[in-house]
Amino acid sequence: MIYNSLYEVKEKNENSATVILTNKNHPIFKAHFPIKAILPGFIHFEIIADVFDIEITNIKKAKFTKLVLPKETLIYEKNKNKYKVYSKGEQVASFSL
Repeated sequence: MIYNSLYEVKEKNENSATVILTNKNHPIFKAHFPIKAILPGFIHFEIIADVFDIEITNIKKAKFTKLVLPKETLIYEKNKNKYKVYSKGEQVASFSL
C-alpha cells in the first residue's frame, strides 16, 4: 500500500495518535499538487482508518481549515465518531463519521 511509507506513527493510544509525515518526494505529494506539495484531504481518512483500526463507511461531515505540508507532525484525536486533527498546536481538520 502506498500510504504505509507516507507517515510514521510516533505515539498511539485509544483516543489519540501522533504521526509524522514523510518528505515532499512521496508520490502522494507529487501526484496531488506537483508544484506545491500538500497532503490531500482524503488521506486523513486513510490515516484514521489505519491508526485506529476502523473501517470508514460513511463520512457525515468533513472540514479542512489549514493546509498540511510534508514532514509535519499531526495529532489525531478521537471522541466516539468525531475526529480532530492538529498540527503545530492548530486544528487543521475535523470529521464526523
